[in-house]
Amino acid sequence: MTRLCSILLAALVSVVLATPASAQCVKIQSGTLTDVNGNPITLGYDQWGYNYQAHMFNGLYDNFSRPTPPVTTGDVNLMMKWSDDWLANVDCNTDHKLDRGLNAKTGLSTGTSMGWLTNHMEGDCVMADGDSIHVTYFVKIVWVGEAPPVGPDPWDGKRIWGVYAIIEEVGEDPSNGVCLGTKGLNRNSLVKPAGFGAY
Repeated sequence: MTRLCSILLAALVSVVLATPASAQCVKIQSGTLTDVNGNPITLGYDQWGYNYQAHMFNGLYDNFSRPTPPVTTGDVNLMMKWSDDWLANVDCNTDHKLDRGLNAKTGLSTGTSMGWLTNHMEGDCVMADGDSIHVTYFVKIVWVGEAPPVGPDPWDGKRIWGVYAIIEEVGEDPSNGVCLGTKGLNRNSLVKPAGFGAY
């Protein structure tokens, strides 16, 4: 009987260990997840322009911070896309918020956005003479970690927000940089290797 209990216990442990971490995570469909202001997160686009299930935002630039009430008019539109480890569409650490820096294999999150994010903005810029011109701006941002405590920083000049770096910027500004401060591809922001796969 003792041997049978040991075999059953070993089998139970192996089933638990074989269960993927994602099976323990709470999904948006549960209706129990909330944003930073306590508002429920739902499937599809919300009133601000976020679609957390699809890892994207598509709306007025002024709504990216989820103001109350949402902005209804504006001159600049923003489309953001991000990787699962930047902001997941599940809660695995049971805080009722979407996880940041989630390791899909372990179900553990760092609490810090990792992976990548893109911003694509477009809108109208009013010039000093009253004329309006259309401008666009695109940027790719990736998590690169802390700067080395000693020695050169390979991300020097490209870092933003401490642990992130800009790997590409492209602006289209017919005013020759008056509105955006940049025009065309910013070669200084390109990195090698290019693309998200390396990061």
